[in-house]
Amino acid sequence: MKITVINGTEKHGVTYRLKEMFLAPFKEHAEIMEYYLPRDCPHFCNGCTNCCLKGEQTCKDAEYVQSIENSLLKADLIVMTSPAYVFHTTGAMKALLDHFAYRWMPHRPAPEMFGKRAVIIVQCLGAGAKSAVKDIKHSLSWWGISKISVFTGALMGDIVWDRLTEKKRTKFHKKMKKLSGKFLRINYTKPAQTNLITKMKFYFCRMIQKSLRRNDPEYYDGKYWSEHGWLEKVRPWKN
Repeated sequence: MKITVINGTEKHGVTYRLKEMFLAPFKEHAEIMEYYLPRDCPHFCNGCTNCCLKGEQTCKDAEYVQSIENSLLKADLIVMTSPAYVFHTTGAMKALLDHFAYRWMPHRPAPEMFGKRAVIIVQCLGAGAKSAVKDIKHSLSWWGISKISVFTGALMGDIVWDRLTEKKRTKFHKKMKKLSGKFLRINYTKPAQTNLITKMKFYFCRMIQKSLRRNDPEYYDGKYWSEHGWLEKVRPWKN
């Protein structure tokens, strides 16, 4: 089993501890690849649109983005973590997600993503967890991932792990153990089921791509959809 983890911060705080709790049961029998932001993707997307119009290899940060993407495509389970910064995910996580604009369904989604499973772990001080989760989940769903589980830890007091009460730590540990158990029981030889909402998004994008393909046969995204057979009867969730 392969797990790819994207950490929205390099800080080893509460979010890091929660992620470690989740991963603990997997460590003996899973190959875990972790990335820490911004270290492993240090630059912002500058909106040049080269990735969408000319191909992902033309991105100025392709060496970072492609390394992470290769790991994501090979993973059986994707784990995304982030503390909530002013009610949203970290700037470093947002910068990475911007780099993957070309993998959104209106452009060139990777067929592998339609069978993936993902976990989002977010921690906040009091409030903001839901909006931070939404930042990440929005991208994952438009990549084609249907099976996304979420853990949110809201702290009303100190956000330093060593200062948390034993009661609070135990509560987090029990919840994480339950979530880990859920994903340990999955048979990863079978892809996750693609839900109706994801299929509807696909068919809407397919309609757009068919129109663009007719008007411009050399349009980059249209050629990609055509090569995969998606403008005909092939569907990514049936591969």
